[in-house]
Amino acid sequence: MRVLFLGGTGLISSATSPMLVERGHDLTLVTRGTSAKAAAPPGASTIVADVHDTEAFRAAIKADVAKNGKYDVVVQWIGFSPDHISDDIDTFDGITDQYVFISSASAYATPPEHYIVREDSTPLYNPFWQYSRDKAEAENRLRAAYGERGFPFTIVRPSHTYGYADVPMAINSWVHPWTMVDRMISGQKVLMPGDGSSLWTLTDHRDFAYAFVGLLGHARAIAQDFHITSDDVLSWNQVHQIVASAVGVGLDQLHDQTLFIPSELLARFDREAFEGPLLGDKANAGIFDNTKVRSLVPDYVPHHRFEQSIHESIVWFMEDPDRRAIDRDAAALWDHVAERYSRGVDAMFA
Repeated sequence: MRVLFLGGTGLISSATSPMLVERGHDLTLVTRGTSAKAAAPPGASTIVADVHDTEAFRAAIKADVAKNGKYDVVVQWIGFSPDHISDDIDTFDGITDQYVFISSASAYATPPEHYIVREDSTPLYNPFWQYSRDKAEAENRLRAAYGERGFPFTIVRPSHTYGYADVPMAINSWVHPWTMVDRMISGQKVLMPGDGSSLWTLTDHRDFAYAFVGLLGHARAIAQDFHITSDDVLSWNQVHQIVASAVGVGLDQLHDQTLFIPSELLARFDREAFEGPLLGDKANAGIFDNTKVRSLVPDYVPHHRFEQSIHESIVWFMEDPDRRAIDRDAAALWDHVAERYSRGVDAMFA
C-alpha cells in the first residue's frame, strides 16, 4: 500500500510507522522540518510541509501525487479542529481510497452511560472538554462528506495509549511526564483524583499499532468507527503503585504522600488543567469492548501489560538526564493545590 501519514512520529504513531515499513508498505510522512524528519523510521519517505498552511500543503501533496500516484491510505494523526478536517476532505477527495481520522475515546458520553463502551451503543457527548467535542464534530463532518460525496473515511478512537516516552498517571505533565515520578521519588505530594478506585484501560502503543495497521486498506472499515484498546484494566491506585514499585518507592511512602482530592474540587483550582482531563476523561471509568475491531482484525490480541512495560519506560528515561526534565509550572500548581487543600482539611478538624 501507498500510505501517507500526517504526523506519524508522535507517542501513539511511533510504533505504527515502523510496523508499516517492516511489512513492506510504502510510507510517507508529512513533517514540519528537520527534527521531525529525523524521527521518521528508516525506509519511510518524508514531505516537508506545514499542514496548517493550507495552500502550501496542498501544493506539496499535489506534487507528490503527480510524481508517485494517489494514496491507498491517508492517516490524520494531528487533526484537532473540525475546520482542519474539512480542509482535509477537500484536499484528499479523489486522491485516496481511505482517509483515517485519529479521534479520541474521550469523545464518548461522559460520564459513561454504561460501564463498558461500545461503538454502536455509546453516543458522543463530552460536556467537560472542548478537545473531545471538537473531535466529535470532526467525525460528524466526515460522515456528512461520506453521505454527500462518498468520501472514504475511517474513524479510530484511541483511549489512553502509552509508549516508552510516557509515564501514565492520574495527573501528570504531558510535556514532561517524569515530573510526577520525580515527586514520588523525592517524597513530595502526589495528587490523586477521587479515591483512586475508578477503573481505567491502558494500551501499549505496540498493541494499538497491530490492530490499527490491520484496518488500513480494509474495505469493510470504510464509513466505520472503531476504538482500539487493550484489556489491561487497572484502578488509578494500582497504576500509581506499579509506577512507584518500578522506581523503588515503597507503598507505605506512596500512601503517605498521596492526597486524595475530589475531581470537582481540583477543577475549581484550575479549570484548564483539571476539568477536561479529569471530569472529561480520567475521573470516569474507561473500559472498552473491542469486538468491532476484532471483527476485521481477528488475530488482534494485546500482548503488553503496563506492569511490565513501565520498566521499559523507566530505562528510557534513565538513559538521558534531559529526558527527566521537570515541568516547573505544573509542579508549582500541584504544590499550590496540595498546600491549600491540606490547610483546608486541617482547619476543618482543628
